[in-house]
Amino acid sequence: MRRALLVIAALLIATAGGVYAWATRHPVIEALAAPPDPRRFDAALVERGETLTALGYCEVCHTRPGGQPFAGGLPLPTPFGTIYSTNITPDPETGIGRWSEEAFRRAMHEGIDRQGRHLYPVFPYDHFTRVTDEDVRAIYAYLMRQRAVRYASPRNELSFPFDQRITLAGWNLLFFKPGRFVPDPSKDETWNRGAYLAEGLAHCGSCHTPRNALGGLDDTRKFAGGDVEGWHGTALDGSSPAPLPWTAEAMLDYLFDGRHGSHGIAAGPMTPVVNMMENQAEEDVEAIAAYVASFQSGRRANREAVAAAAEERQLTAASVAALQVDASLQPGRDIFVRSCINCHRKGEKAAPLALTSTVNGPDPRNVIQIVLHGIRPPKGARDFSMPASAWMSDQDLVNITRFVRAQFSDKGPWPNLEQAVREVRAAPKH
Repeated sequence: MRRALLVIAALLIATAGGVYAWATRHPVIEALAAPPDPRRFDAALVERGETLTALGYCEVCHTRPGGQPFAGGLPLPTPFGTIYSTNITPDPETGIGRWSEEAFRRAMHEGIDRQGRHLYPVFPYDHFTRVTDEDVRAIYAYLMRQRAVRYASPRNELSFPFDQRITLAGWNLLFFKPGRFVPDPSKDETWNRGAYLAEGLAHCGSCHTPRNALGGLDDTRKFAGGDVEGWHGTALDGSSPAPLPWTAEAMLDYLFDGRHGSHGIAAGPMTPVVNMMENQAEEDVEAIAAYVASFQSGRRANREAVAAAAEERQLTAASVAALQVDASLQPGRDIFVRSCINCHRKGEKAAPLALTSTVNGPDPRNVIQIVLHGIRPPKGARDFSMPASAWMSDQDLVNITRFVRAQFSDKGPWPNLEQAVREVRAAPKH
C-alpha cells in the first residue's frame, strides 16, 4: 500500500512538474542595450503606426487620469480584482524601451512579455493575435518615437490564485486561439477589411460579446452583448434591442460622429472609441460599419411604423404634466417633469428615447449611468451634452429609470433596479 502511494505521489509530482515546465516554457528575449534610435524608423511607417495605435485605443487604456500618454497606471477593474495598465513609452527602466520588435510582436500575438511571463487578457492579445506583422511593426515604430516617461505602475490587486500568472497558461489553453486573420472568401473586400479591423485592433467583441465565468469570450454568441466597467455593451447581432435595425450607413455615422438620429449618442466607454475613429480613414470606418451591421442582416422592421410609434411616446411639457400614470411611476414622472422634459420633449434635437437601445435594452445600468453622470459627448457631437444628476438619491435613480422604461419602451419593467443602482455607484466613472 505504501509503495502504491509513493508511486502515485511520484506521478503527481512528475505531472505537476511537466505542467509547470509547459506553462513557463517561453524564453526571455534579450533586452536591448538601449532604446532604438527613433530616427531609424521611416516617417511613413510611424504615421501609419499612429493611426493603428489610435484604432487599438492604446492611449485610452495606457494613460491614467492626469498622467502622461502611454505611461500606464490606469486601473482596470475585473471580476478577479484590479489590474493596472503598464507603461508602454520607450523608457528603458519602467517602459518598453529595451524591448526589441520581436519581444513586442510576441506580446501582441501571444500575450507573453519580454521576460517570458504571461500577460493578463485585459490586454486583448486574444484579438491582437490577428493583426499582421506589418501592422505590429508600425505600432512599435510609433511607440518608440514617443517621449519616454519614467513611471512604474502600481502592483495589480488580485486575489489568489489569480495573482499567479502561471494560471494564465490554463486560461490560454481554454480560450486563446492564436493566429493571424484569415479572410473569408465568400465575403467581399470591404467586409473582410472590416472583419480584420473589428476582430483585431479595434477588438469590438471585448465589450459587445458575452463572457463566461472565467472571463473568456463566448464566440458562439458574437456581438450578443457584454459587460464593461459598470455598463452594458449593447448587443449588435440579431438580438439587438434597437427598435430600428442598424444599417451600415447608420453605423458609419455613429462611429464617425458619435450619434445618429435613430439610435442616440455614444456615452461611457464608447465615447473614447468614437473619438479615436475620427482619425481613421473613411474607407476603414466604413468597412468596420459594414462588418458589424452584417450581424443584423436578418432583422426586419417597418421603419415608418416604428418611427411613428416612437413619436407617439414622445412628450411635450403640457402632455407630461397631464400624464396619468400608475402610482409606482408617479415619483419618476415628477422628476422627469422637473429635470428632463426641456431636452427630451417632442421636437427637440435629441434622438427620441423610444428609439434608443439604452431604453429598450435588457439591462438598466446604461440609463442609470447616463442619468447619474450625464454625457460628455464625443468630439463630433459636442452640442449634445447632458448634465450629470449627482444630486439624485438612489431612490430617485430607481424612480426615474422605472418611469423612462415604462413611458418610452413597450418592454416589461427592469427587475432589481435597486441592485443596478448600487452597481453603477460602485463602478468607475467615465
